[in-house]
Amino acid sequence: MTKPSIYDFSARDIQGNERSLSEFRGKVLLIVNTASKCGFTPQFEGLQSLYESLRDRGLEVLGFPCNQFMNQDPEDESAISQFCSLNYGVDFPMFAKIEVNGDNAHPLYQFLKHEAKGLMGSEQVKWNFTKFLVGPDGNVVRRYPPTTKPEAIRKDIEALL
Repeated sequence: MTKPSIYDFSARDIQGNERSLSEFRGKVLLIVNTASKCGFTPQFEGLQSLYESLRDRGLEVLGFPCNQFMNQDPEDESAISQFCSLNYGVDFPMFAKIEVNGDNAHPLYQFLKHEAKGLMGSEQVKWNFTKFLVGPDGNVVRRYPPTTKPEAIRKDIEALL
């Protein structure tokens, strides 16, 4: 039996279309749970900057809005999409709002958390803007805490490109 990879999962995009992550096969992925009303929200700027400068080399940033942390993304997908576009010029793929922890955690996040555990082996996502780096082979390389700015991940991304 082959070990599952990121390409075995799908998710609804922010427009409501089901998308298989296999469409990103061969790309380096930075997967982030986002929120519009969080102290880390300005990281959208850094994520967009990474995407703009490295997408031609094979980087995809995937944003997954989540309202599980202090109600910091309460709006619907349309409002979230508009906020990200207007305030940060986000044009990397954004997905429908999901849960990242608990019984209703999206299967993709169950997989990511299992593959790259957090502090002291915890699988829980601690807060918004936790980042998972996935290699072009679909394997999870590393988890970064919310405090890690997107620019600080650039070297790790470039090493995989």
